[in-house]
Formats: sequence, structure tokens, C-alpha cells
Amino acid sequence: MGYSLRVLRGTTAAAAILAAMSFAVGSASAEGTFSYKEAAKPYAGTTIKVLDEVTPLQETLATLVPKFTEETGIKVEYELLSHLDVINKGQADMLSGRGNYDGVMLHGFQMGPMLEADAILPINDLMANPAISNPNLDPADFIQTPFKTLAFFGDKQYGFLNWNYNYVYWTRADLMNDATEKADFEKKYGYALAPAKTLEQLRDMSEFFTRKKGENLKGQPLDSDFYGIVLEGLKGQTSVSLFIGNLLHNFGGDIVDAQGKPTFNTPVVIDALKLWAELWKYAPPGTAEYSVVDVPTVMGNGIAAQSLAYSDFVLGIDKEGSSPLHGQFLYAAPPVKEGVDASKRSIESEPSMIVISRFSEKPEATFLFQQWLVDKQQQQALLEAGNGGVPIRVSSWGHLGSLEKSNPTLLTAMKSSLEVSRSKPPMPNYFQIIDVLSDVVQKVGLGILTPEEAAAQGQAALEKLCGESCLLAAK
Repeated sequence: MGYSLRVLRGTTAAAAILAAMSFAVGSASAEGTFSYKEAAKPYAGTTIKVLDEVTPLQETLATLVPKFTEETGIKVEYELLSHLDVINKGQADMLSGRGNYDGVMLHGFQMGPMLEADAILPINDLMANPAISNPNLDPADFIQTPFKTLAFFGDKQYGFLNWNYNYVYWTRADLMNDATEKADFEKKYGYALAPAKTLEQLRDMSEFFTRKKGENLKGQPLDSDFYGIVLEGLKGQTSVSLFIGNLLHNFGGDIVDAQGKPTFNTPVVIDALKLWAELWKYAPPGTAEYSVVDVPTVMGNGIAAQSLAYSDFVLGIDKEGSSPLHGQFLYAAPPVKEGVDASKRSIESEPSMIVISRFSEKPEATFLFQQWLVDKQQQQALLEAGNGGVPIRVSSWGHLGSLEKSNPTLLTAMKSSLEVSRSKPPMPNYFQIIDVLSDVVQKVGLGILTPEEAAAQGQAALEKLCGESCLLAAK
């Protein structure tokens, strides 16, 4: 499948670079202990500017960044912007060559356009410099699939792994455990009510829990309409990625094949679009306006039975003071198609990292900050300061005791998601591709296009945009 190509193509280069890093670790460790303070002495007083995305995770990190300045003397202007703004502003700065930002947060899907434009500085030479390269960074401790599929392309490494955005399945314990609802569900569908493990169960539960005002839910009449599912439907990158990563891939389909040739008109795409259209029937009428931020808010307000949402946004809602249903939610890995081999399951995710702009005049100081952010000590402090978070390291699971105690199903769901979390393959025309596909996918949900019409229109657009391949060729 097209989205697995990055793993196959990047693994050899990643393994070679990681092996070289491991050798450097052994050599440097024998000579002495690495110190960011000592490494930063030539750059003390320098100011670097770093652009990142605002989520509950980054807001917590912002409180820790001053510690880097205390330790190194390097000042950091750490700017947080919304999802779309960080994409637009960061890319515009790097593509223009201004170099206003030294470090820029890039989502995996941005790598194609930025690599093609040669806007990102590879860190191979910086890593090879023993004066500034931390030999104890332990790259083997990063959660490997998202790390390797994100940070490496060809024979170059472009960063580490900063943010492991991943989807989880989200439902309500009070609904799953209600005796009346359980009995009615089993009578209608022939199996026990429980958090959905398959897409077929997701569909059944969406239908079952959709109720009109005045109908009963848990034995009580509803004051307003209640919905079986809430989905992001706003025309844009994250909504179409939800469809591709959580539905289409689990049907065994993709938008391109292993060579990058468009495959959006295949029968499996049409089948996935049919399910997508059906799910919209059981979602709130404003689904076409719902963004990645709105979905958790709707779940937190208690007007829907289940959802698929990014785990980092869940962390911002399922907490005391943010939702009246706090403590009543259940989580699991997003459901897969019935009969799908567990080794082939797909979960939409967006590994992301801070890269160094090709036009930065302070790459060494920025590289020190890159390493400091992902160091085990900082990752532990980040997770503990926020009373939870999304790990980028295997060792970080041991620092989520408070989350494990307060929300064990969320922790289990994240672990399962991150087992298969991977970055998207680099596509130079990614934003044009997504613009086209998000339009036809949304129109299927709205009933404006049939799945067959959408598949044909999407395929024609991809062929026009990509020619023989949508993928960036390794140099």
C-alpha cells in the first residue's frame, strides 16, 4: 500500500544512521559525560526562534522551555500557533528563505513539499560533531515506527520525534454498562454491547444510539437529539486523513499504490466511502463544520455515544472542570474491519518533529535545543508536569503513573495506536491532493456525491496532479 512505502524505503537508511549513532555513543561515553551546558558555551547569549503547534501538550512544554535557557544560556522564543497557522506560517518562512524561524514544527505530511523545496537542513553533519551531539540520546528508545518513518528520507535524517499524535476510539462507560441498553442492543444485533472493535460494530452502535428528542436513553426521555457518533467533517487535511487512515486503510485500500500510482477508483475505496456516508447519517447535522477541535468538545458535552479523536485533545477534555462526564469515558484502539489481520491494521496518526530551517543562521544552537527537547529527562518532566501525555519514547510509559491510575483505558488505547503509528509517505503535491480528496469525501458524507462518483472524480484529479506517481523520489 502507498502509505507503507515510506517504511520500506526509509528503514535501511534509518538503520544505518542509527547504527552509526550507536557506535558514536560507545566512543563518546568512554571519554566522558555529555553536558548541554558545556556544549552550549560557544552559543551562550544566542537567541533562537522556534515555531510549534498549540495543543495541551505544547502548552505544558512551554513551561519547561525556560529551563533550557537556564542550563545553556541559549534564549528560546517559543511560539505556539494553531494547527493551520503553524503550517502556513512555518512553510511560508522556510520556502521564502527568510529564516525568521530557526526551528519549525512539521507534521509528517508536510515533509514531501518541504523536502522537494530543499527547505529543511539535514542533521547528519550536526550529529557527527562530537562537540554538540549528545551520545546518550538513545535513539533506540524512541517508539520506532513513527520515528523511522518520520525522521529519515534517503540517506538523511531531519530531526527526531517530538509529537506522536494518534487516534483513539472514545465512548461512554455509562452507555456500555446500562442494563436496558445492553439488553436492547443484543436483542437487535445478536452480540453483546461493548466498545467497538470492528468497523461493523462501529456502524451498528452508531445506528443504535441515534435517538430523537423525547425518546429514551438509559430509561430516561431525552431533552434533545442524541447521536450515535461524532466525526470531523470539515473540509481539510485532518478530516480526509481520518477517512483514509481509519477507514480506507482498514478496508485494505489506499489512495496510491507502492509506486505512487493513484488508486482512488478501486472497489475497496468505494466500499470505504459507503461506510463513511452511512456513519454521517448518525452524526450531528453540523458534521460538515466540525473540526479536529470540535469533535472532543461535542463528546465532552455528552450528545454523542462514540467518536474517533486524537488522544492529545482527549487529554484536554477528559479532565476535571473540562467535561461533566469526566471519569465516565472508555477508550480503545480505533476499530478495524472485521477479519483484518491484526498485523495489517491501520490507525490514523501524525508523528511530528521540530526541524531546522535550511536558512537558519544558528543551526548548532537549534540542534542542541532539538536534542534537549527529546532527552529522557525532559520527556519525563513533560509527562509528569502535564499529568499525562503522549509518549515518544518506550521508557516514557513508565512516567505515566497518574494517567494509568486515573484513565487506564486511555493509556492502553494510546499504546495500541502507537504500535502501528507511522508517518505519511512524502508527496510533493500533498496539499493539492488533500484539497481535492477532502472535497469529494465531504460531499459523500453530505450526500452530494455517490461513492462511485467521488471515487471517479478523485482518481481523475490525482492522475492530473501526479502523473505516474504522487510520491517524492529519493535522491
